[in-house]
Amino acid sequence: MPHKLRKIRKTRGSRTQGYGRIGQHRDSGSKGNRKVGRHKHLWSKVVTSEPDYFGNHGFTSPRSLNRKEVTINIQKLVEIAETNTVDLTKMGYTKLLGTGKITKSLTITVPTCSKLAEEKVTRAGGKVITVSQANGE
Repeated sequence: MPHKLRKIRKTRGSRTQGYGRIGQHRDSGSKGNRKVGRHKHLWSKVVTSEPDYFGNHGFTSPRSLNRKEVTINIQKLVEIAETNTVDLTKMGYTKLLGTGKITKSLTITVPTCSKLAEEKVTRAGGKVITVSQANGE
């Protein structure tokens, strides 16, 4: 069994963990979050094949990172629906999507809904109530 872990346990607290100031484990090879040599001997590779390697690109909204969409298609909804009124919010779904066919008229309560899903439900004689409509907005 390799004993790398035992060595590192012994040397915790020392500055260089037994490798010294110069040489092994000193420069970019010891860091796991980037590719080695991109500012040095592999610079030509960066210039030719990965010009956007350095720097931050774009912006990601924190709200979009935290949002968890739980979706259901019309096809699944028709299979699940036992009565004419379906509350998808209580079932834990956050969005109704328009894949599939719907034949019976349903009254569906859901936080958000795609345009296609809403069209299909109204064509079948049903009604979609979103959260904004339920709050009176």
